[in-house]
Amino acid sequence: MAARKASARTLGKLSGSLLLVGAGKMGGAMLDGWIARGLAPKRIAIIEPQPGKAVKALTRRGLTLNAKGKPAAATAIVIAVKPQTAPAALPPLAAHVGKSTLVLSIMAGRTIGFLQKALPPGTAIVRAMPNTPASIGRGISVAVANPEVSTRQRKLASDLLAAIGKVEWVADEVLIDAVTALSGSGPAYVFLLAEAMTEAGIAAGLPTPLAARLARETVAGSGELLHRSELDAATLRQNVTSPGGTTAAALEVLMGPGGFDDLLTKAIAAATRRSRELAG
Repeated sequence: MAARKASARTLGKLSGSLLLVGAGKMGGAMLDGWIARGLAPKRIAIIEPQPGKAVKALTRRGLTLNAKGKPAAATAIVIAVKPQTAPAALPPLAAHVGKSTLVLSIMAGRTIGFLQKALPPGTAIVRAMPNTPASIGRGISVAVANPEVSTRQRKLASDLLAAIGKVEWVADEVLIDAVTALSGSGPAYVFLLAEAMTEAGIAAGLPTPLAARLARETVAGSGELLHRSELDAATLRQNVTSPGGTTAAALEVLMGPGGFDDLLTKAIAAATRRSRELAG
């Protein structure tokens, strides 16, 4: 909570302008978070070919949308477009980069090296990988910076990312591929767990609607317990497991050879490899 309040104070005092490139689901979630934390819409400019109603409505509060005329340097540029559109979207941004501009990219698969080739030499760049719970302010982003990023700019990047959840930093960009596989793709694994639990409940004789509700609330409630508890996941699991009980019988299957641990290890390794392939 203290970190979020500090973020709000920093964003509220942001000097200069912030340029958001792409206001889709993730970019829109960040925009909502920034404004909720005190960033005045008049300090925000957006480049978005297909703006939604919410973005258009913010123009009445001073937000600049798809401005024409001579580009101005921004304090920060946040790139939230789809990675396949990057080759066309990046070159025009060079005109918005000044000597002290921070460029924060949340594009999947697009490396710092890729960004450096498209932007002016010496540009301060942070690459971050968020995940979809960002849409409700409960995401987690992992960020890495190039050597040009100053301490002040690193703090600004943290504050901008804190609008959609927690923030972690790594020193080696190579780790972003594993981050993508674990937390970036991770929500899909959790949703698959809920799907599988539903199907297993149906197979055990439960009515489909009841099985779906039980699986959904169990996964959601357990996630919230893990979020709030100071105990680690292994301890929480052990607290549910009585020796010789029903949970122990199920875990004997899930944790045995070829079980849950082995499958997730293989799955995350496969996702890591694919992330590296996509990054080139």
